Amino acid sequence: MVTNKISVLCTRAISDTLVLKASAQNIAIDVVPFIETDIIRSTEIGAQVKHLAQKKITAIFTSINAVEAVVSQLTHIPDWTICCLGGMTKDIIIDFFGESKIAITAKNASALADKIVVANPTNEAVFFCGDQRLDELPKILRMHYIEVKELIVYKTIQTPVYIEKNYDGIIFFSPSAVHSFFSVNTLPTTVVLFSIGKTTAATISTYCVNLVITSEWPGKEQMVDVVINYFK
Repeated sequence: MVTNKISVLCTRAISDTLVLKASAQNIAIDVVPFIETDIIRSTEIGAQVKHLAQKKITAIFTSINAVEAVVSQLTHIPDWTICCLGGMTKDIIIDFFGESKIAITAKNASALADKIVVANPTNEAVFFCGDQRLDELPKILRMHYIEVKELIVYKTIQTPVYIEKNYDGIIFFSPSAVHSFFSVNTLPTTVVLFSIGKTTAATISTYCVNLVITSEWPGKEQMVDVVINYFK
């Protein structure tokens, strides 16, 4: 007897390897991105990144997109002390900067901010971020009298899609994707929603009362593992 596969929508691009991993566990994942990100390639931002590359700063990253945006404008590996989230963000930083540059890692922005407060960096702190970045990290730092410069290096664009298919679960990686999805869609209360981090989960709860399963770690693989474990 053939068992019907669990059907899950992922609102952000993931690798074919992860789709196949889920498929092997009887879970069919459809990938439909609900946001796009564009690197800001202005002369002003490029000049600021290059200027900072000549200085010893504490560089803060909470997203893959910010790392990729900054790296695309660097001509050499700067002497930065880096604080970042784990998962893919950390992996990309290691690929370009080397693991020795990473001083602090954490699983979410608030935990990262708390660790930075304890470390109390003396170098200028620069938070490389997107235009829809959350207030959490800079707010915590400023509450503890740590000045942080915010440099917006990419922008997020919502790309909502009306979904006709019925799904057993939906994966969200950011509040922006949640806003984009619910701008044109509604859901039966039986659909299980998966989110990365408490902020994304809280955003989901403003739109519906569905069960939300939260992954504390920011990696895509960890999220797929959470989905697999839930539907076992």
